[in-house]
Amino acid sequence: MKSLLRSTLPLFLMMPAAPVLAQPGAGTAATSVIIGTVIDTETKKPVGDVVVTAISPSLQGEQTVITDAQGNYRIPQLPVGTYTVRFEKESYRPYARPEVPLPPNRTIRVNVEMIPESVPSTETIVSGPPEIGVGSTNAGVNVDQEFIRRIAVARPVGKGGATRNFESLAESAPSKASDSYGVGIGTSGPGNRYVYDGLTTNDPSRDGDPNSNNDRARAPSWALPYMHVVVPDGTPQTVYRAPQASALPTPQPAPERTVAPKNQRFFDMYFKGYGVNPTVDTEEERFSTFSVDTDTASYALTRAYLERGALPDEQAVRVEEFVNTFDYGYANAPDAPFSVNVEGFPSPARKGYQVVHIGVKARDVSRAERKPGHLVFVIDVSGSMNMENRLGLVKRSLRLLVDALDERDQVSIVVYGDTAHQVLAPTNATQKALILSAIDNVQSEGSTNAQAGMELGYTLAASHMLKGGINRVILCSDGVANNGVTEADGIWALVKEKAAAGITLSTVGFGMGNYNDVLMERLAQVGEGNYSYVDKLEEARRIFVQNLTGTLQVVAKDVKLQVEFDRKTVSRYRLIGYENRLLTKQQFNDDRVDAGEVGAGHAVTALYEVKLRDPAQTNFGTLRIRYKAPEGGSSKLIEKAMPVTLLRPAYEKAASPTRLSYVAAAFAEKLRGSYWARPLTYDALVSLWEELGTTLKTRADVVELGNLIRLAKKLDRREDRFESFAPVRTMDADRVPTIK
Repeated sequence: MKSLLRSTLPLFLMMPAAPVLAQPGAGTAATSVIIGTVIDTETKKPVGDVVVTAISPSLQGEQTVITDAQGNYRIPQLPVGTYTVRFEKESYRPYARPEVPLPPNRTIRVNVEMIPESVPSTETIVSGPPEIGVGSTNAGVNVDQEFIRRIAVARPVGKGGATRNFESLAESAPSKASDSYGVGIGTSGPGNRYVYDGLTTNDPSRDGDPNSNNDRARAPSWALPYMHVVVPDGTPQTVYRAPQASALPTPQPAPERTVAPKNQRFFDMYFKGYGVNPTVDTEEERFSTFSVDTDTASYALTRAYLERGALPDEQAVRVEEFVNTFDYGYANAPDAPFSVNVEGFPSPARKGYQVVHIGVKARDVSRAERKPGHLVFVIDVSGSMNMENRLGLVKRSLRLLVDALDERDQVSIVVYGDTAHQVLAPTNATQKALILSAIDNVQSEGSTNAQAGMELGYTLAASHMLKGGINRVILCSDGVANNGVTEADGIWALVKEKAAAGITLSTVGFGMGNYNDVLMERLAQVGEGNYSYVDKLEEARRIFVQNLTGTLQVVAKDVKLQVEFDRKTVSRYRLIGYENRLLTKQQFNDDRVDAGEVGAGHAVTALYEVKLRDPAQTNFGTLRIRYKAPEGGSSKLIEKAMPVTLLRPAYEKAASPTRLSYVAAAFAEKLRGSYWARPLTYDALVSLWEELGTTLKTRADVVELGNLIRLAKKLDRREDRFESFAPVRTMDADRVPTIK
């Protein structure tokens, strides 16, 4: 593996700043703030979308924010202590500013000039101490809409700048079991030590916590600045350098845990949070645009957590994947590629707002009409998969899929551990005995060379490509890689190139503990496939048997949705979910911008919270759908007006499926700690579930949803992190909180 240390460190200029008024934290504990601006050392222009992370022994986990378009960042509510502030962005050299002292009730400014990767690395570090604001701490800072626009940001997927997200004002610390935002796919060194350029964590001078379950907490402080790199598509990634001393013993895979240790979370679960969408004033922006997402992995992962007696990591909860798990019974459009279903009702949680349900369903394709397919299974057989609920579940899942295929289809199998090799050449699906025998003979072996496995899988798919058919690589893994993809050597470019050539990639995740959700989701997104998580055989049956045609056959690609709200009718709105799929208004009409794919019969459902200005108007908005044919080409546009008459007078007056979508979304909002879900208690959520109607409540998946809500109620012992400065009883349904 390539060393992450360079011969010389990057140049960063730490610039002093004028004094800034500080704010005391809520409650009695003294808290402080780190603010600053990041600019390019060559152009002297602000650098947006820089990931800025504060780390300190006095801080539980890490605090991470992202710079806005003007390069500004703000990390609030930090306890007193000494901090390391880390700065990372694609195409720039990563840097960490250590030993930043943070006194009580003060604001300090740490300004940085970042060096582009293109600048030769022969510079010398020029660094000065951060300057502490000396203003009165009693003055306070009023956090109003303008302040939010300047400071708090959430990052959209495409090139459109940042969107506001006030919830970073009281952002929860990441759990000890997860990396705060990166794709953590490295491995620890021998005996759970870290080995970095010949230095080990057994050195008595190290200051990491050997008993922590968090990678960063275990690592010594000198290693922290080098533990992340940014892969070509902009995703941060945790990387450790391979040991240099050959005498060191080979690290053994960590034991599988199907039950979390008492009072602890599952170890090494890697997730990436994207914040919570803000409420937007239509006078400021009336267009809401996003890429579709038909993945369901987040819901299955949450179920796996809850059924094992643990709350999911908040960053693991993606609202849209909860909502899109359920079937809402949308009808096919008789003469269009998509049917559109819109309905609304007063919000049970947010006074004065309507919940607007928007459902878009792709046309069905019958089993007989499905295109022939060549499915190349790339199976992770490394040590981390060497447990029955991983590799064993993979085998049982593939047996279900093979039984659902027919004479039109071919199956190939590639496995990877230390190396990658072919287990089954392309074989017609009618030769089930031969295919099942190959599946049964798959055994665990070695480390995790994910890149070698994927490259071989793509090679096999390309050499036996079905023209006009389905050519799909299906990666079955826990997403943990300690060889090959760990360095991101062209893997994203390869996946994108093959998708453009007609070979798509789906990822299917397995395992609890030592699991990488971020990598699995990103691979499927770049590979123009879908991401699923299998926690039990019933989920595999749903994906591979019941939804086989929709899982495999794409009927529309680069599908984007845009809602234009009528300013005369709507004053404010919030999109619930899709934070990592946001697009700008301009990207909706730009055919060069990638978006999500939709399979046959698959549906995409989105929910908005909308405040009406004048319900007497005819329409409250316009829905637009832009999509391409599966073969590509120019996009086509569907446009539908959304009349006010679709808004029902009460929750119970809405159709049962519409109510179900809200219960699923509200459940996800509760689990991820959304500010706007606070008024809705678990008891109230159970009551809403009870009102779904007898027919729907007896459906197996809906029964399971109700059980999971009740289970979460028993397990959820979190404190409301907003209560100290924005009590629920005085919560303003329109305004962000003010910190005084």
